[in-house]
Amino acid sequence: MKKNLKAWLYLLPAILFLGAFLVYPLIDVFIYSFEEGFNFASQTYLGVGGYNYSYVLHDPYFLQAVQNTFILVIITVPVSTGLALLISLGLSSIKPLRNLYQTIYFLPYVTNTLAVGLVFMILFQKTPYSDGLVNLLINWFGGSSIDFIDGPYWAKMFVLCFYTVWVVLPFKILILTSALASVNQDYYKAARVDGTSKFRTFTRITLPMISPMIFYLVITGFIGAFKAYSDAVALFGTDLNAAGMNTIVGYVYDMLYGDSGGYPSYASAAAIILFAIVLTITCINLLVSKKHVHY
Repeated sequence: MKKNLKAWLYLLPAILFLGAFLVYPLIDVFIYSFEEGFNFASQTYLGVGGYNYSYVLHDPYFLQAVQNTFILVIITVPVSTGLALLISLGLSSIKPLRNLYQTIYFLPYVTNTLAVGLVFMILFQKTPYSDGLVNLLINWFGGSSIDFIDGPYWAKMFVLCFYTVWVVLPFKILILTSALASVNQDYYKAARVDGTSKFRTFTRITLPMISPMIFYLVITGFIGAFKAYSDAVALFGTDLNAAGMNTIVGYVYDMLYGDSGGYPSYASAAAIILFAIVLTITCINLLVSKKHVHY
């Protein structure tokens, strides 16, 4: 009994912190989402019901934000995880200057997001003086210039996905490189003695051994991609609705503080919808992991 009490005392600060900054705000947002016509100044509302959810689900700006977010998630999570795995395998197979290469790959992760966004704007944005470095390369190969920042939707989405992959790649490389280094080398020695091919060694030994880390990166990648907002702002500015590149988190922010701001009930409904989407996908990933992740 005393041991249990001591354990709860150790956990009490964390419980209080999570309750104050996670559980209570979530409950508060859930309540806000059902209060129709809520006035933040007077703390009054007209009634209780599901109108806020109906409004949000029929708002074209929200539907556009959902589309952008899902495209971003579907493309960037598998691409970034796959590239990180390939690069980590390459880093693990070389010994000279390995630490230097790892440091170079990790640099984008410690660089300010907005600073990286400005660099990408210089690379992709057309100006009165230049079409951008990327367009110069396209022209060099005989193609025509493309306005990646203010042009067609597919071009803007390409830049956003490319930027997101670039930003999240270093962290995934760091995690997977550490996971590969922790694999027991005796398994590889036994595989070489048996004459096992490199591909079979990778699929039968390496992947199962690092599957917990891959699963962790996939889960956190999904959550991070669904929370994307600063990436889009860094590339397309703060008026994401006009650019057609808003995300769900951006829509919530706009409803609270943007040009269309002052609607906390709509913002709360959108936030709860985002929470439900992320929770559903996380649960699906947990169910899938039971068959494919080996601890």
